Amino acid sequence: MLRFALALSLLTGLISTYPATAAEIKQPATAAHTLPALPYAYEALNPAIDTETMQIHHQKHHQAYVNNLNQAIAGTHAAHLSLEALLAEVSKWPDAVRNNAGGHWNHSFFWQSLTPPASYKAPQGELKAAIEKQFGSLEKFQQQFDAAGLKRFGSGWVWLIRKNDGTLAITSTPNQDNPLMDVVTEKGTPLLGCDLWEHAYYLRYQNRRGDYLKAFWQIVNWPQVEARFAK
Repeated sequence: MLRFALALSLLTGLISTYPATAAEIKQPATAAHTLPALPYAYEALNPAIDTETMQIHHQKHHQAYVNNLNQAIAGTHAAHLSLEALLAEVSKWPDAVRNNAGGHWNHSFFWQSLTPPASYKAPQGELKAAIEKQFGSLEKFQQQFDAAGLKRFGSGWVWLIRKNDGTLAITSTPNQDNPLMDVVTEKGTPLLGCDLWEHAYYLRYQNRRGDYLKAFWQIVNWPQVEARFAK
């Protein structure tokens, strides 16, 4: 309880300093990377993810990854690479690049993977068929995805990926690593990812990561996942 009270006090204080909208976040025009706007309002994912968490997560945490990445790559060859190209050779760069490039890509991907509950549509077509073939059913896939998320010790991400042989797999990465990086064990094309860092859910769920993962399924943007699968 003390830990939660301290965290709530700190984060509540931060909220008062936020700009009204993401569009008001000022960024250098010449920056290699910038914070993307959300495709929905901060309050749009309620009740799965609360407004304050979305504000903190986007305006503070994601912005910090962008700022730190720009600082880490300033004046280097990396400043001229696409984010995906940088991730593909991230082993060549210092940890500050790995952590912040991963954080920027992962969060940009995460925002696009979510949709307001009222807009939710279940998976269909070839993606649904591939999930059922690989995992038995959508429900079994969700159970295995959740189990991998709960098993991840500390901070990280859980992913649905398409491997190079075309099959689907569930994988998990620590910190801000992702399956596009040349440093990870299991590589592939991310189709869906869920942020397991406490800043993604602590205000509403505290230490109940399982409840957060359960709520996650109410706001998955399956049409976006289907579009990634179709590429």
